[in-house]
Amino acid sequence: MKNTLFLLLFVFTASIASAQKTEYSTQSNIRYYPEAAYKNDAYAAERCILDIYYPKNTKNFATLIYFHGGGITGGNKWIPEGLKDKGYAIITVGYRLHPKVKAPTYIEDAAAAIAWAFNNVAKYGGDPSALFVTGHSAGGYLGMMAVLDKKYLAKHSIDTNKIAGLIPFSGQCITHFTIRQEQGIGEKQPTIDEYAPLFHVRADAPPLLLITGDRELEMLGRYEENAYLARMMKISGHKETRLIEIGGYGHMMEEPAIPILLNEVKRIMDLKRANGK
Repeated sequence: MKNTLFLLLFVFTASIASAQKTEYSTQSNIRYYPEAAYKNDAYAAERCILDIYYPKNTKNFATLIYFHGGGITGGNKWIPEGLKDKGYAIITVGYRLHPKVKAPTYIEDAAAAIAWAFNNVAKYGGDPSALFVTGHSAGGYLGMMAVLDKKYLAKHSIDTNKIAGLIPFSGQCITHFTIRQEQGIGEKQPTIDEYAPLFHVRADAPPLLLITGDRELEMLGRYEENAYLARMMKISGHKETRLIEIGGYGHMMEEPAIPILLNEVKRIMDLKRANGK
């Protein structure tokens, strides 16, 4: 009798869980520039597109905008499995690459994709005030540039300070090595100019969580770059900068970084709800 009751309870609970499971939908290869930008430009048509993965029949969810890595010379849009089925929309972005284009074109692409998110996530049920910008390596760099240098989103009449959170994975904080290559500078010669997130430290930026791999295993000086950015943001008066170093992992630290990202999104969303926003 007890076994029968236990079985019935298990089946009933499983049925409720199945009924309550959130379903997700994906729309792919959405153009994020106005159509005129694609006229007679096959490369823009190939690269300047995004996918959105979002929970169906749900409202006011947060959206994570994810930029892929690849040194600004390679890579394609994709959604890390660890970000799926978490109650959030994920926008994964394609952008143009060196050597077919040079700076600041790929930064402008990143900003245009973020602007598309601001203007369109509500149509899918998302909350435009709950946009988080993330990405790995070159993707982390592009996200930081598009958010910290306010001029890129200003071209789209958007205030970057409305971003809910900026959470790059092992992003370059000095001028990116591909841009230094475009300038004739070697990859081991560090520079900081208008194409460096470090050039754009400011007190009024959105919450910033920098995540890197182990300083002894990361490529070049990636941890130290992030540590310097964190220090300068704090010195500039920014109250919400944190740096996390993931021990035991080198540059390919996306998988262990994802739970940290999700915890930060939850923290900010819980705070947002507590403040009635």
